[in-house]
Amino acid sequence: MERRKFITLLGGAAAAWPLPASAQQAKSIPRIGFLGAGTPSTWKPWVAAFVQRLRELGWVDGRTVAIDYRWAEGRSERYAEFVAELVHLKVNILVTGGVAVPAAKQATSDIPIVFILAPDPIRDGLVVSLARPGGNVTGLSNQSADLIGKRLDLLREVVPGLRRLGIISNAADPQAVLDKEDVQATARKLGFDASTSEVRRADDIAPAMEALKGHHSEALYVVSDPFINANRVRINTFALAARLPTMHSNREYVEIGGLISYAASYSDLFRRAGDYVDKILRGAKPADLPVEQPTKFDLVINLTTAKALGLKIPEAFLLRADEVIE
Repeated sequence: MERRKFITLLGGAAAAWPLPASAQQAKSIPRIGFLGAGTPSTWKPWVAAFVQRLRELGWVDGRTVAIDYRWAEGRSERYAEFVAELVHLKVNILVTGGVAVPAAKQATSDIPIVFILAPDPIRDGLVVSLARPGGNVTGLSNQSADLIGKRLDLLREVVPGLRRLGIISNAADPQAVLDKEDVQATARKLGFDASTSEVRRADDIAPAMEALKGHHSEALYVVSDPFINANRVRINTFALAARLPTMHSNREYVEIGGLISYAASYSDLFRRAGDYVDKILRGAKPADLPVEQPTKFDLVINLTTAKALGLKIPEAFLLRADEVIE
């Protein structure tokens, strides 16, 4: 009887042993702080690519790693607040879009920072060199500024005789201001007569679009940033009503009525960010990990929008497109 009781007690103790061990493991797994400049819904496909790559590399959220998300929802003034929260949580790595990196750099010089979608990491002061970033920051550039000329050439292909270009941008976002200036400079070099309308709030969009109509714009270049992204349905609705063909820097705009997008594949960049996180969690230093450029670019066109605008898209253009939305 005593022997049976001892075995029962032993079995109960053995069953209990893993619990403290599991609790200890849960406390000791690495933490990733993820700051999204937009909303969970707009970033969902990109975050899914990031998480899937981590899983392939052995980092499963909730088991071998913990991911703490914060979403600025297009409000750049919240970057510093959310970065401070993540630093307070003692995350092992901060992952964010390029626009939020200055806030992250100001908050910590110790925690590794991996950026995604940075237009020009050197010009924007994120790193000192692409080959050897230095400091605690590295990541991926989306080469957005380098693609402006290509986007304008594509617009000319589908809008014959295009000369008057409208540009809409967010005046409250420092990165968007720089991007707008790049668009203006490139447009001038290519011989466009460019007019700019700037917005700061959602209520500014309608009058901004009316102003572009008053300037007789023949197409619209949308300078993307988290605020503009959050209002992309409204912008596309006004553009279609004004019969303005639109050019965008990511495909999500084209899915909901924009005409064309040409950009680095965001899903591919987010996926590759998972490789940076893996290397850093295994001991690599951000200073020694070169900033990488995009390797995959997507040309997307919405044929339904083209028909609504009365545009006949050349067959050669359609053959080059990576995706045609109908």
